Amino acid sequence: MIEIEKRSDISLIIIDREERRNALDIEHCQMINQAVHDALLDESRVILITGRGTSFCAGADFGELTDPRFKTALYDMLRAITEAKVPVMAVLNGPAVGAGVQLSIACDLRVATAESFFSLPTAKLGVAVDPWTIRRLGVLMGGGNARAMLLGCEKIDAHRALAQGLLNRIGDAAQAFGWAEEIASYAPLTLAYYKYALEKQFETPRTDVELAEAFEATWHSEDILEGQRARLEKRPAIFRGR
Repeated sequence: MIEIEKRSDISLIIIDREERRNALDIEHCQMINQAVHDALLDESRVILITGRGTSFCAGADFGELTDPRFKTALYDMLRAITEAKVPVMAVLNGPAVGAGVQLSIACDLRVATAESFFSLPTAKLGVAVDPWTIRRLGVLMGGGNARAMLLGCEKIDAHRALAQGLLNRIGDAAQAFGWAEEIASYAPLTLAYYKYALEKQFETPRTDVELAEAFEATWHSEDILEGQRARLEKRPAIFRGR
């Protein structure tokens, strides 16, 4: 379920799936996508996205991870956020894991509680994030830090994320909302222009066919099936690179 609260010029989108730590499935990706569009139609000046309970988003719902429709719904949702002509702020009330990291970095700004952390354990599962996510992480936090997160599967706590540029502020929902109120008072055309110009930095060259093929290959391998089996059987995965 997704809840939407409108407070003056600000829309707050709440992922309300606490029993699954706000993991994203096809339906919830589609609902967030629609909620962003609805907030824009409602002339919101700032959009906030947060989670219910103690997790921001625990990643993709494992039951739908390999469903091609999930990737479509996920990237449609991320595109809706990046193409929104108003600032979108992720308010992390807890961990952002996997697709939760992707959701948070699609947003323009990130505020998190001190207990929050970022984690992309995809290499432990035999899956991979797309070139867009890799480039975005590299631009936000620097190539070395992105390598530690992707290759080393390092968990990045809030204070480290702040120091590396992955996080803008450490604070709670009330503090995030206070910042959003300030931003909502700024010139909308200036903000839209800045967002558009900054988004250009994140674009992946469209002609890199080999990179796209390498990404797709990770999702059609024996290793991804092994990663799923290992997780269900609660054992370390044995990857064979095929």
